Amino acid sequence: MKVLILGGYGAFGGRLAQLLADEPRLTLMIAGRSEAKARAFVGTIAGAAATLIPLRFDRDGDLDAQLAAAAPDLLVDASGPFQAYGERPFRVAEACIARRIHYLDLADGADFVSGIAVLEDGAKAAGVFVRSGVSTCPALTSAAVREVTKGWKAVHAITGGIAPTPWAGLGESVVRAVAGYAGKPVALLRGGKPTTAPGLVETRRFTIGPPGRVPLRSTHFSLAETPDLKLLPAQYPGLRDVWMGAGTRPESLHRLLNLLAGLVRRGLLPSLTPLAPLMHWVASRLRWGEHRGGMMVEAAGDGPDGRPAVASWHLLAEGDDGPFVPAMAAEATIRKVLAGDPPAVGAKASTHDLEMADFEARFAGRRLYAGVLGPPPRRPSLYREVMGDAYEAMPPAWQAMHDLRLGSRIAAGRASVERGRSLLGRLVGRIIGFPEAIEDTPVTVTFERQASAELWSRDFGGHRFSSLQEAGRGRSARLIVERFGPLAIAMAPVTHEQRMHLVIRRFSAFGIPLPLWLGPTTAAHEEVVDGRFRFDVEIGHPLTGMIVRYRGWLVLGP
Repeated sequence: MKVLILGGYGAFGGRLAQLLADEPRLTLMIAGRSEAKARAFVGTIAGAAATLIPLRFDRDGDLDAQLAAAAPDLLVDASGPFQAYGERPFRVAEACIARRIHYLDLADGADFVSGIAVLEDGAKAAGVFVRSGVSTCPALTSAAVREVTKGWKAVHAITGGIAPTPWAGLGESVVRAVAGYAGKPVALLRGGKPTTAPGLVETRRFTIGPPGRVPLRSTHFSLAETPDLKLLPAQYPGLRDVWMGAGTRPESLHRLLNLLAGLVRRGLLPSLTPLAPLMHWVASRLRWGEHRGGMMVEAAGDGPDGRPAVASWHLLAEGDDGPFVPAMAAEATIRKVLAGDPPAVGAKASTHDLEMADFEARFAGRRLYAGVLGPPPRRPSLYREVMGDAYEAMPPAWQAMHDLRLGSRIAAGRASVERGRSLLGRLVGRIIGFPEAIEDTPVTVTFERQASAELWSRDFGGHRFSSLQEAGRGRSARLIVERFGPLAIAMAPVTHEQRMHLVIRRFSAFGIPLPLWLGPTTAAHEEVVDGRFRFDVEIGHPLTGMIVRYRGWLVLGP
């Protein structure tokens, strides 16, 4: 199959070519206005099984002649920005229909993606499929909503957000699209009524974290114009609220963008479009923070039993793998065509051609981790509430130790305690109340549920110390917060091969957030060995070295 990728050496088109390069049944025409750039890009893909052909293609030129010369079976438009395609926005798709060429695009403009349906009759008559928005929004977001609302009686609200890694290097067309709607009215559904809100002015804060993974830090999101805002209300008749946001980082630059969008909203600036080249330059050079990204989609409504329910789907992308996600819907669609399962003929937004399983097959083999946080059981235990499905994947003996919902429980076993040798470390350990060093001593832990928190009282051979654990809120959402007196340590419960690790993500003293480099270090894990719950916790600090390490096993009492 011959696939022409328009914008084939750009940010998204280039990654689509990389994703498909292992397929020997494909001829990929890497197309754009510069054949030299196309040729240079082809040279960067080593060991491709697909046939790669650089090609000059000008979307503003004679489309029919260029398509006749290239003769593709399918064209993928990955150029953009689709919000600025002028008076004939669908001219590429129309030219493909005239030539009986299948068409996909990675558009993210709400009007463009929803408007592609005007080509329905022509596409059907030509016997070709035409799909718009074959990208994160709306293809992946639609699949995510279906995933979290399986069996629900009704869906009342949908909220979503995408937080690319600050090191992604946003494409120029993406930046131009963002600049175009910043501060301008964005159509959305609120309270069951169509309304508008200013793009990149209205903000919210979310924490993205699939079950069992270290979540992203609490992220600042701003209202973004996405196709979902228009398409989801038609899919869910009972829907009353839809909100989609962009969580670009670093946050300081994001807030500067909020300020500029606010000036547009007030009429002090006509548009940010003239600033798009500068915005692209800044986004490409002023980058810091974690090299991680992600997205989330949350739904609220009436669950299978008719009761109010809230569930969310989360995707975490580590390092350079995140920027491939926007191209994976097109990759999945093309691979389904090769497998003899193409989309139905006609022109539509890409909302129902792919399911979550199609995306999960693309995530496999990359550092892309997805999961659902479903409605928790009524009055769940602390760890079940925070960990979601990752809790259920742990061994039964581990679950039993953490299944504290009401009252108190006692576990007993044996443990050893080591103390650090530095004077400062010993002083800190004494202030907090950690036990002195001892080998193979009896240990008991009393777990007591106190409202929404759990009090853990430990007794190592007669030496007692306690801590309070609770589910984090606000910037500590998706974390377990453990308090030792005035110190609060927010940790991510991370699971791997049926072992749970606790990874410090935030730290405060006397309620004042402090940078992590000032806080403690920890190496803590829990597991089940030979049917027994085992723990190994080491707490230290860069200035003191190890403060305390305690490890051993516990068995629940009757």
